[in-house]
Amino acid sequence: MTLIVRTGARGIATLTLDSPANRNALSAALVGELRDALADCAADDTVRAVVLTHTGSTFCAGADLTAPPDPEAFVGLMREIVALPKPVVARVTGHVRAGGMGLLAACDIAVAGEGSSFALTESRLGLAPAVISLTLLPRVDRTAANRYYLTGERFDAAEAARIGLVTVAPEDVEKGLAPVLDGLRRASPQGLAASKELVTATVLRSFDQYAEDLIARSAALFASDEAREGMTAFLERRDPAWVR
Repeated sequence: MTLIVRTGARGIATLTLDSPANRNALSAALVGELRDALADCAADDTVRAVVLTHTGSTFCAGADLTAPPDPEAFVGLMREIVALPKPVVARVTGHVRAGGMGLLAACDIAVAGEGSSFALTESRLGLAPAVISLTLLPRVDRTAANRYYLTGERFDAAEAARIGLVTVAPEDVEKGLAPVLDGLRRASPQGLAASKELVTATVLRSFDQYAEDLIARSAALFASDEAREGMTAFLERRDPAWVR
């Protein structure tokens, strides 16, 4: 079954996360297919930019707890989005959770509709937003990161725009996306690649410096007793033992 659907028009390749049954969760299969699709876009001279979007009511629910990707593969996916020599634009009209936030933050530009919602739910599972910090922390306002990393609260598209997670939160996503795509079509391939390289250089250095440690930290948390209780409680739709 194909989990990533590719379409294209006038130099824009659209990659659609198409696994609505599990809310486009980051399974090993989805991560692998998305990495392959991005590599194809990078090699395709007719592609000027990439739009990353979704079917269903959820952009990405985070890690698929029943079939999770290898942490190095997910980190590799985020890095490839950041390093792709073509802009990647997220088009969001639904919910974004946990690891999906890291995927979103890896994109160069994000347009989110009014019905979108966002949450970093890791702390409620006995985990932490470890590897996704590589893309989130350079992008999100520090005060907001302090709050949402710790509390796991849900917030809307307007708040996501205020804190820097998304670029714009228009009433009409297509109208908000149109000037962005028009601007990308008017830019030269060389100009886009060179300009993106300037704004992503610091983020890529962070990957090189911190990714290995964060992968190890994430693995240790996933293997802990608290995380097992948190994930079990989540799957059983109950409060974990520590809730008071």
